[in-house]
Amino acid sequence: MCGKVDASLLFKNEARRGRFLTFRSVSAITGSKKMLRAKLEPEDPRADPAWYEEVRRNFSWAKAEREFSWSETGRLNIVHEAVDRWALDDARRDHKALIFEKASRVKEFTYGDLSAASSQWARLFMEQGLGEGDRVFIFLPSCPEVFFALLACARLGILSYVLFPSSGFDEIDARIRSARPEAIVTHADLAERLPQQAMACVEHVFLTGGGALDLYPGEIVMEEELKRFSTEPTIRWVSGDTPLFLIYTTSGTTGPPKAVVHAHRSMVGHVATARHVLDVRDDTVLWTDAGEPGWVTGIVYGLFAPLLCGITTVAQGDPFSASTWYRTLERHKVSVWYTTPRTISRLMEAGDDVPGRYDLAGLRHVATVGEVLSPEQFYWARRILKRSPHDTWWMTETGMICIANFPWMSIKPGSMGRPVPGIEAAVVNDQGQPVSDYTMGELALRPIWPALMTALWNDESRYRHHFRFDGWFVTGDMVTTDEEGYFYFDGRNDDLIKVGIRDMGPYELEQILGLHQAVAEAMVIAVRAPDGKANFRAFVRVKEGFTASKRLNLEIRNFVRASFSPEIPLAEIVFMDELPRARSGIPLRSMLIARERGLPAGDLGAPGE
Repeated sequence: MCGKVDASLLFKNEARRGRFLTFRSVSAITGSKKMLRAKLEPEDPRADPAWYEEVRRNFSWAKAEREFSWSETGRLNIVHEAVDRWALDDARRDHKALIFEKASRVKEFTYGDLSAASSQWARLFMEQGLGEGDRVFIFLPSCPEVFFALLACARLGILSYVLFPSSGFDEIDARIRSARPEAIVTHADLAERLPQQAMACVEHVFLTGGGALDLYPGEIVMEEELKRFSTEPTIRWVSGDTPLFLIYTTSGTTGPPKAVVHAHRSMVGHVATARHVLDVRDDTVLWTDAGEPGWVTGIVYGLFAPLLCGITTVAQGDPFSASTWYRTLERHKVSVWYTTPRTISRLMEAGDDVPGRYDLAGLRHVATVGEVLSPEQFYWARRILKRSPHDTWWMTETGMICIANFPWMSIKPGSMGRPVPGIEAAVVNDQGQPVSDYTMGELALRPIWPALMTALWNDESRYRHHFRFDGWFVTGDMVTTDEEGYFYFDGRNDDLIKVGIRDMGPYELEQILGLHQAVAEAMVIAVRAPDGKANFRAFVRVKEGFTASKRLNLEIRNFVRASFSPEIPLAEIVFMDELPRARSGIPLRSMLIARERGLPAGDLGAPGE
């Protein structure tokens, strides 16, 4: 049986320090199904307790489609809806569409500008014989040309993939061999890193710059070539299922990366969630700092969703610093900020006094993604930034936010929130049957929303595995619900270990580790000993003012066992200066697992900063 402590006293002490336990941590400690939680009223003055149920009751994806021009004309392409229709509208043509900042230099593009630039790019691609069904890789540093290339590809029905400039040689090689692109858009400085032995399939290399060049066959310098082409919109009408973009993801901890394919029909889900979850309005300035377009949040909510809504999207090309982030919020009068818990932790480490130096009055809504938002992060942002961060849940495979804390809804810190209108979610057992509240199971969704992936590239068996239970898309995430329909994350289904009479996942252990005063952050993975017995291995970064040592290692171990159970199979604690994360801030436990198994770690996900 799990050891017990006085949970009420523990909760009181944590609350005094501004930290609150999540449902799973408290449930584990008390050994009961009762939940200790705060429930906070919504900040939005327009909040209506009946809003959620009313919207869910009246919502349908068929109704959501009616606001797109293709619902009447039958002619469909996401770029027409996201760019051209606004560029052809006299009232919106000169509205700021994209603000790009890097090295303190700001470039602004209207909807007319984006239409003209992406049309020129598309005409150049067409001249070189590229069209629907082809694949184009975008291998560029952070720059506006990444956005132009993505829009140009979508115009022609080309499947695009953004390769991070920090990608290692093995990762680039593996991606090219996997997707076999007909063309790569890159910069001369990065072109030198392309693996020549994998380039046989690549017919064209488009270079955005690099000075005087000795060109190889198939290489084209774009700057002068683009001037030859008209800026008038050119579009290829496609079907809703025409592939739009490709994203490689681990979405878990085992197996090689999956290449997730999304289609043009995803636009319906992008708009619905931007409005219901991110509270996008006509005058919104949205900054999605949760990854560049190489990560799914960057391409969906940093590019397509805001453009589809006709608003302004901000892109920051500089590496993270607290001053840069606060300055970006102030300088561009960001009203909606979609960020990550990791970013909030970094801002916390920079100090409580820093945000007071900036004018953040325009910021009215904050949402997070990438990992579960801890109550500590939540209360810090609420206290210091004067805004409650609203946690959201989705996966690369789902293509849009599926569970969220809405602006008009009460928040329970530590919860993922409730299903988005149009999403039917349930917790199922290993036979695919729904289970009752407070019972851990796998998160499953009815596959009826338009942004769901259409395929896994060249991997039909893994794609079908997500639909192994009739009528459900199963996610691999273990969750629990309460009596009000709020969802709580418990970990991945392939990471659970039996502790006493119950299953425990790495996420829950990370939460317990995070309660120790010396722990800045922790990542936990499940490993197997030579005898086949499963154990946890924790990787910890300590806070400033503490020194990693054998004594501290033992102290943290004893703290975990006293807080949870003496039976917890914590095999080892490893201190690290930095924990592996993607550019978006999402934890890359897959890299830790790869190292444990002696596998190449750099080929398992988006590279870190």
